[in-house]
Amino acid sequence: MTDNLKDTFWDRLDDITAGMLSAPSAPPRPMAHIAKRKDDMLWFITAKGTDIAQAAENGAPGQYTLASSHGQLYAAVEGTLKVVNDPEKLDEIWSPMAAAWFEDGRHDDKVCLVGFTPVKAEVWETDGTAKTLFEMARANITEDTPDLGKHGHLTF
Repeated sequence: MTDNLKDTFWDRLDDITAGMLSAPSAPPRPMAHIAKRKDDMLWFITAKGTDIAQAAENGAPGQYTLASSHGQLYAAVEGTLKVVNDPEKLDEIWSPMAAAWFEDGRHDDKVCLVGFTPVKAEVWETDGTAKTLFEMARANITEDTPDLGKHGHLTF
């Protein structure tokens, strides 16, 4: 089940646009991720000097929390943050959403590429709103516990 849940985790990340990223020196904040399973990494674009960028410069531990009913995935992911100086990777993941934050776009001196390497995660995979509603109604009638999907712990 763990491999299947890990596959589902990576697949569903593409349908989720953002979560809450934090580090010991950076309180949780909404951040958009770019998931690249081939890199075993989640990528973030931030500005140099932010607390996330400063934490990543020091290779700090981080946590990324996802709660997405439309993506049918909930997760608390622990890993390591690092600044990555890779212009080709930045070109690969650059988007209009990222450009909106930087006056000079992709070539702004403030652009900072942060890689988040997942180490472990607790994941809940759901089957969607309709199934959840059905399971809740069924549980109330039968007094059984609802089956809302899969839950597990992953190691990357």
